[in-house]
Amino acid sequence: MTLKVGIIGIGGISGTHVPGWNASEHAEIAGAADVNPAALEKFGAEQGITKLYSDANDLINDPDIDIIDVCTPNGMHAKFSIAALNAGKHVLCEKPLAPTPGEIEQMIEARDKSGKMLMTAQHFRYTDTAMALKQEIETGVLGDIYHARAWMLRRAALPAWPGIMYKKNSFGGPCIDIGVHILDLTLWMMGNPKPVSVSGTAKTALALRDGAWTKWGGDIPKDMDNEDFAAAFVRFENGATLMLEVSWLLHHDTDGEDMRMWLYGDKGGSLWPKNEILSASATHHQLYNTQLKHAPTVIEAHAAECVDFAAAIAEGRPSPVPAEQSLQVMSILDGIYRSQAEGREIQL
Repeated sequence: MTLKVGIIGIGGISGTHVPGWNASEHAEIAGAADVNPAALEKFGAEQGITKLYSDANDLINDPDIDIIDVCTPNGMHAKFSIAALNAGKHVLCEKPLAPTPGEIEQMIEARDKSGKMLMTAQHFRYTDTAMALKQEIETGVLGDIYHARAWMLRRAALPAWPGIMYKKNSFGGPCIDIGVHILDLTLWMMGNPKPVSVSGTAKTALALRDGAWTKWGGDIPKDMDNEDFAAAFVRFENGATLMLEVSWLLHHDTDGEDMRMWLYGDKGGSLWPKNEILSASATHHQLYNTQLKHAPTVIEAHAAECVDFAAAIAEGRPSPVPAEQSLQVMSILDGIYRSQAEGREIQL
């Protein structure tokens, strides 16, 4: 059986999903919905599909559709995902799964009632370096991971697009936009320990200064109302800790994007994406730096997550990125905003 895919929102990120659906042996694109008629018609012609809807609910309720791929702005993720699950569809939803923990809990409830699969599109898990490091960590090479440092920092690279700049559409700045990537990846590498508290800051430090500009759109509008920097210290139930930093505009030594993760265990440490394993010999008092080698991925990461999602359905496997793990991520990110607003550590 070939699973029929319907995509909601055919601009932006959906373009990275299409190659995956086209490469899947278990799925094919059969329909799409978007509020832009011209873009929708063009997409239909390119993909050879005729099930084109201006109302996403019509796509969701189409009996021929098996999978709904939600590629809309953040604020509509929960609405369309819950409607699709209630209609008996499997759902792949772009990150963040939803902008608030409460909405993710509602999505989990709808998933459980429907018996269908729900997955967050966290494509960094499908990069060759991340998969190689995760495989190595699962051998126990780091031992118990008791601390992590993670950042995703850009220099003069604020996405000056309405769907990203304004809270009414995105519900947050880099904390949600890119923080969700590095935080999800770090928690996954750590084995998804349960977060219990977060102390954080989220501020607009540079975006509203006179003459502020971005490589991604020129001058930054003065009504941009999201933060451009966020940082946090997180504690976990197992005693582990994490330091997180994210920014769109930081005066940081990078020409583009600097995304890194350090993991520290009682047997060794690691640095990603360089993929070094760091250890010390108690017997010989030697320090060791081991460089992981890995084969490059055959398919780009965004596409790979779509292929894996369809395969998981066909093979009866669990969701490759369970919603419960996304709930952990969003609980922390939401905690950063709450900590900023209340000026204190937040218990999760």
